[in-house]
Amino acid sequence: MSFTTQMDRALAEARAAAARGEVPVGAALVGADGALLAADGNRVRELGDPTAHAEMLVLRAAAAIAGSERLVGAHLYVTLEPCPMCAGAISLARIGRLYYGAADPKTGGVAHGARVFAQPQCHHRPEVYDGLAEDEAGRLLRDFFAGRRRRPPAGGAGGAAP
Repeated sequence: MSFTTQMDRALAEARAAAARGEVPVGAALVGADGALLAADGNRVRELGDPTAHAEMLVLRAAAAIAGSERLVGAHLYVTLEPCPMCAGAISLARIGRLYYGAADPKTGGVAHGARVFAQPQCHHRPEVYDGLAEDEAGRLLRDFFAGRRRRPPAGGAGGAAP
């Protein structure tokens, strides 16, 4: 499978996450041989778990299949720059390559913010490739949040009457 095919899978997972009311982030993890190990999208609200980010879910699933917390040589495709928590887990899992779509200047942990892989305490740094399907990944996120801003809050219009 090609790079774009794997990112297409991650984008499909992001769209499915949006349909569930989750922030549309998707991930696909492939082994060194190119075989798909796991794919999922955010499930934070569904599971009531603040760590149920797409990256964490695929790392957990693949580790269970592999019978090991180390996924040496695996390649992770994510639609959004991983947050610091996910970047830390990617390092601990010994992921070989990380490909991501949209940058996340607000809460990213790879090229922005904490820059986890640049820290001296980080013992494993994957090869990082950014900008893969960046336009589509960014559009999914923008459309999702624009839709949420247009909806009135639950319980009425909110705020005090003028």
